[in-house]
Amino acid sequence: MSTRQKRYFLTEEEIPTQWYNIQADMKNKPLPPIHPATKQPLKPEDLFPVFAEELCRQELDQENAWIDIPEEVRDMYKYYRSTPLVRAYGLEEALGTPAHIYFKNESVSPVGSHKLNSALAQAYYCKKQGVTNITTETGAGQWGAALSYAAKVFGLEAAVYQVKISYNQKPYRRSIMQTYGAQVTPSPSMSTKAGRKILTEDPNNQGSLGTAISEAIELAMSTPNCKYTLGSVLSHVTLHQTIIGLEAEKQMAKAGEYPDIVIGCFGGGSNFGGVAFPFMRHNILDGKTTRFVAAEPASCPKLTRGVFQYDFGDVAGYTPLLPMYTLGHNFMPANIHAGGLRYHGAGVIVSQLLKDKLMEAVDIPQLETFDAGTLFAKAEGIIPAPESCHAIAAAIREAQKCKETGEEKVILFNLSGHGLIDMAAYDQYLSGSLQNFEVTDADVAKNISELEKVI
Repeated sequence: MSTRQKRYFLTEEEIPTQWYNIQADMKNKPLPPIHPATKQPLKPEDLFPVFAEELCRQELDQENAWIDIPEEVRDMYKYYRSTPLVRAYGLEEALGTPAHIYFKNESVSPVGSHKLNSALAQAYYCKKQGVTNITTETGAGQWGAALSYAAKVFGLEAAVYQVKISYNQKPYRRSIMQTYGAQVTPSPSMSTKAGRKILTEDPNNQGSLGTAISEAIELAMSTPNCKYTLGSVLSHVTLHQTIIGLEAEKQMAKAGEYPDIVIGCFGGGSNFGGVAFPFMRHNILDGKTTRFVAAEPASCPKLTRGVFQYDFGDVAGYTPLLPMYTLGHNFMPANIHAGGLRYHGAGVIVSQLLKDKLMEAVDIPQLETFDAGTLFAKAEGIIPAPESCHAIAAAIREAQKCKETGEEKVILFNLSGHGLIDMAAYDQYLSGSLQNFEVTDADVAKNISELEKVI
């Protein structure tokens, strides 16, 4: 056993059999999503044309704290779960900190990220309902890869709209999806009404998750026996990701410690909620005082600089109106390499938790994230995804505070994926050509001023 790392696993029998639904335990429930036409609270059946029916029920469930994981999904989880909880002695040594740093290593999944946890569940529910085709969007390509693989596992055909800048920056992500048999289209495209409108107004538009979502939903609604699947933001996605935190809870017990701080990078909220919510229930129910920190890019700071407002989840306005912290659904983020975090809004659960001060958020410049990622790689041997580098940077900030104060805090962060297919980004960083991008107050104010005021 290396003295630079210690890993904790669970036996097959210890892998959780249920997901955790934090909505059931929240004192202040999230406000309801609103039907964009009627302006009335959404009912599960309103979502049936777009999503598998069981996913619609999970989305709006605020009563049941525990949802059974179907055996067929749990059987697939056993291929790569439990993922290791790692004591990062190497990183602690490199920082000279008294903090105890742990990370949950989701990069060991077959597709290299946490995204498979929900992709398998969503593909299963679609297959169970008799669906034959599924569509989705993807930013960096990790969700697209996971959904493409999950579709093949359950005998479905997948069509993926990949944000154009990532489609060009990360060609191997596209190749992975195509290897699994998915059809991949750069978004915005001329293949949908939403895409044509965007390109007509801005022919050089490099896309966002909001544009790709619009195109994927449009394809799902215009294709027989087809449903849309989503990689983050919505509550049922975060529900499936709680397998991460539920495992980590048991593994931390094996390590004989409990986290003072839990950290996750933040795009729409699924990986942050996945690691944080199982621990947060003890703050809500048992009086624990763990801090929860969401780490987002400074170029897309919806939690730290957005407003709490009803907004669409996509550019074209096909989604319900969601009560979220948002920069405005027309916001076009800078072309940073953390494509999975380039989303204008936060999920409704996280938005309510932030509003109630049960969690906090930090925004981190791109160069600082790659500083953190390369330090982590040297210390722990794993090259992290650009998205995960945000969580590492936030963990390093907290560990350095401990060094200054002498406090021996326990820090847990989620390593959401590896960066072995993101080396073009590291090339730019190592050559000194990578830049920071800051969104201006004027841009934020302009986008937010255009939002429809719906309460």
